Order: sequence, then structure tokens, then C-alpha cells
Amino acid sequence: MGRSVIVPSAVAAFALKDASSWWQHINDSRVWQDRIFHVLAGLYGIVAAVALVQLVRIQLRVPEYGWTTQKVFHFLNFLVNGVRSLVFVFRRDVQKLQPEILQHVLLDMPSLAFFTTYALLVLFWAEIYYQARAASTDGLRPSFFTINAVVYAIQIVLWLILWWKPIPVLLVLSKMFFAGVSLFAALGFLLYGGRLFLMLQRFPVESKGRRKKLQEVGYVTTICFSCFLVRCILMCFNAFDETADLDVLDHPVLNFIYYLLVEILPSSLVLFILRKLPPKRGITQYHSIR
Repeated sequence: MGRSVIVPSAVAAFALKDASSWWQHINDSRVWQDRIFHVLAGLYGIVAAVALVQLVRIQLRVPEYGWTTQKVFHFLNFLVNGVRSLVFVFRRDVQKLQPEILQHVLLDMPSLAFFTTYALLVLFWAEIYYQARAASTDGLRPSFFTINAVVYAIQIVLWLILWWKPIPVLLVLSKMFFAGVSLFAALGFLLYGGRLFLMLQRFPVESKGRRKKLQEVGYVTTICFSCFLVRCILMCFNAFDETADLDVLDHPVLNFIYYLLVEILPSSLVLFILRKLPPKRGITQYHSIR
């Protein structure tokens, strides 16, 4: 009776120890660190290239229009993923930058731009929702710019204070601020993506493109809400647990899991779902962003 309990426990403990040593071996290995960060750089580079190709295709389709919401969204995706790719390619050089605040800027600025990129998608859906209900959309775009300006201003102030006096509690506060911004973005997708989804559900079944648009909104809302919620949770761990620090070289496995879940995979899926090009000239109108 006793042996039947002890043996599985011993096996489980051995397996746990073996997994822990494997994790630690990869984290401590300079070769594995370089491999993982280069894989991350490659994945970000692929997403950036896809966004750029799509941007060029849209421009060729509707060259007479300026910077539409669709074009800005793809350009920001290209910018965010391109910068991320370069940062991971030169990760060791980034870790040596002085003053240290420059490291935080290079690692955190793409996260802010990622928030702006997908907040633009929330704005687009909010405008569609209110226009469909014959409600005014005059305050949406100023609100979008105001929210982004406040977020960037607060983060820049935190960076300047950390540069002046690197207090550990401010570093924790900076990470918690990112967690709060991510939670805000998740709630924005849940609010306006959910509203638009429910509104489309009430359209007649025979409405042209209803089913496809319904699936598109549903998938993107689910992906983006999950992405920003996971980012919020992981940033909280990152703020209070040193073993979960994402800003160091010796946590490559954790970095790989984090960036794959909260940026690479969501961006890839959203770009695939929103791959449809605007209609050709002369078929229907295509409104530019103002």
C-alpha cells in the first residue's frame, strides 16, 4: 500500500526536477539564448513583411486615397513588428546600453505602439457601430488621440523619473501601468467588438456578407481580448516576481512564450482574418480616414 503511493510521488518529483533542470539549462546557455531571440526576431520579421506587403497591395488597389484606417493599421503593424525584430536581433547590444533607461525605452516603446495599433481597430469598430445607430461619432476620434496622448505622456514621465533616480518601486509602477493599459484595451475590444457583433447578429440572414463579417468581428474580438488580458496578467507577474522578469537575457524561454502569445500569434491571426482588400475603384465608394 505504502509503495504504491511513494513510487509515483518519487517519479513525479524526479520528472519535475528534470523539467526544472532542462528549463534552467536553456536559460543559462548563451547558445540557446541567441537561438531563441533570433527565432523571435525572425517571426517578428515575417509578420512585419506580411503587413508591409498587405499595405502595398492596398495602396495599389486604391492609390487615389490617402491614409485610410486600413492603411494606418497595416503600417503600424509593420512598424511595431519591424522594431521588435531589430531589438531581438541586437538584444545583447540593447542590454549594454547606458543609461539603463534606454533599454526600457527600446523594449517598452513597441508595446505602446502595439496598443495604439489595436486601439485604432477599436476606434474603427466604434465608428461603424455608432454610424449604424445614426449616432454622432464626432467625439470618438478626439477621444482616441487624447487617450493615446495621456498613455504616452504618463509613460514618458515614468521613464524620465527612472532616468533621474532609478527607484525599484517606480520600475514596478511602470510595469503595472502597462498591465493597466492592456486591461483597458481588452475591455475596449470586449465593449465595442461585442456591441458590433450583437448588432450584426440582428441583421436579416439574407444580408450580403453578414455571416462573413460576423465571423470576422467575433474572431478578432476574441483574439484581441484574450491577447491583452494575457498581457495584463503576465505583466503583473513580471512586475512582482524576479524569476518572471522579461527584460533580461537569461529568461529566453519565458520571453519566447510571452511575445509569442501576446504579440506574434495575435498579430498573425488578425492580419490573416483582415486580409481582404478594399473594393476596386468604380465598384463602390471607399472612405478615407480624416
